[in-house]
Amino acid sequence: MATINVEIVSAEGEIFSGEAEMVFAPARLGEVGIAPRHAPLLTDLIPGEVRVQTAEEDEKLFYVTGGVLEVQPHLVTVLADSALRADQLDESAALAARERAREVLEGRHGEVDLEQAQAEMVEAEARYRAAQKLKGGRG
Repeated sequence: MATINVEIVSAEGEIFSGEAEMVFAPARLGEVGIAPRHAPLLTDLIPGEVRVQTAEEDEKLFYVTGGVLEVQPHLVTVLADSALRADQLDESAALAARERAREVLEGRHGEVDLEQAQAEMVEAEARYRAAQKLKGGRG
């Protein structure tokens, strides 16, 4: 089967570089799937998981907090705001972050920047879901 080169990078450095048969990413308007020879695409990413299916029928899971996805016919580049490999996700820390965000949204911490609190809640939810998937044996 044909493959596509994948580069996942963040401010911290390169997270992944390799070949894949398919890539799935959390685009602003919904999850996108990218196969080799995909039409060029440039889109924003939201917090969530990037899944890379390799030729070895292995699926690698990465968590991104947002960023940009660029697709060329033979290259997928994820420029993440920040990114973690699946083995770096901590389910209990993600759950704690989700609870803190929920408390802020409920107004338990004085004045609240609603937009910021909602963004933190979305990010915390996405991180928790990705951590739960990892616990299920993927990654």
